[in-house]
Amino acid sequence: MTIEQLKSHALAARRDIVTMIYESGIGHPGGALSIIDILTWIYHQEVDLDAAPRSKVVMSKGHAVAAQYVLLHQKGKVERSEFNTFRQINSRLQGHPSIKSLPEVDATTGLLGQGLSVALGMAAAKKRAGNPHRVFAIIGDGEMHEGQIWESLQQAAHMKMDNLVAVIDYNGFSSHDPVNQVINLEPLADKIRSFGWHVLEMQDGNDMHQVADTLLLSRHLKGKPVAILAHTTKGSGVSYMENNGDWHSKTPSAEQYQQAMEELQ
Repeated sequence: MTIEQLKSHALAARRDIVTMIYESGIGHPGGALSIIDILTWIYHQEVDLDAAPRSKVVMSKGHAVAAQYVLLHQKGKVERSEFNTFRQINSRLQGHPSIKSLPEVDATTGLLGQGLSVALGMAAAKKRAGNPHRVFAIIGDGEMHEGQIWESLQQAAHMKMDNLVAVIDYNGFSSHDPVNQVINLEPLADKIRSFGWHVLEMQDGNDMHQVADTLLLSRHLKGKPVAILAHTTKGSGVSYMENNGDWHSKTPSAEQYQQAMEELQ
């Protein structure tokens, strides 16, 4: 798939994220929009949902699950008619990923900080079975405040889990507040590298060229797990949401929805 095709898929996914949250009246648009370019590449270039075994995606930052649902729609696993049931009672599209509701999400997540442990277990199982596919853990920068993340970083390096890729969505906000004002993470790349990981950085994780270059490079790094530090923009693509912590969890009005759709054409 070409870069232009991937960019087109990501743009369509942005429209669907905003539509899903607007129609259901609830959701987390900021973090879903920041990670969507990377998720688009992973789902269209790495994950064959009809294969077994296959690569897996663990949405550790589970509140941004709208991004995962719209890509599962693009892959034919979620119907557009389900969008307005997002986070409603008895919907398959719960507010955090649930394998009971929708097995294709790969892992039930929601309690921040736990997804990397789940992904590590999956990666270890694949290693033991001789499975060549990888496991991608999508982690929020706010999650890096959780001690369990650092325990998993140590364990994965010790086990040399080079089929594990941790993607850190470094959009700069922990919920509504700047992440490094809550607890300063820096120098984050150096810290993770010191734990025994390969570390790659994207200066713009919302640029599909950088996304593609970095994720393609990650395929060739062996002997250690790979961490991708992706500098992204919270609310990327919708001007009034960008770098605005208020849009961590908020629903657009009818006027705001119309503006977003015009900007995302």
